[in-house]
Amino acid sequence: MGKIFKKYKDYFKDNPKKYWFKRKIYGWGWVPVTWQGWLVVAIYIGALLFFGFTIDASSSDKEIIFTFFLPILFLSIILIRICYKKGEKPRWQWGIPKKDKNS
Repeated sequence: MGKIFKKYKDYFKDNPKKYWFKRKIYGWGWVPVTWQGWLVVAIYIGALLFFGFTIDASSSDKEIIFTFFLPILFLSIILIRICYKKGEKPRWQWGIPKKDKNS
């Protein structure tokens, strides 16, 4: 099990272009690999929690849409744009690329 984690760690640390986000090893998307990437994700999660706590049992449907769903939609769009700008080009991937397995 430790050998697998070492391969993952080596893959994510191999970052000569200083990307904030690298491609996920399995599937499509990104993983934060620098402190800047982790900070962006932490701010996103903090904002989700903040907007989540604005909803209570007495909130109307209209209030929920404008104080929760719309801000979350905009925050998600911003997060994806940051990932595109500061991360590797996303693509479907299933496992560590062959060039990284040989190193």
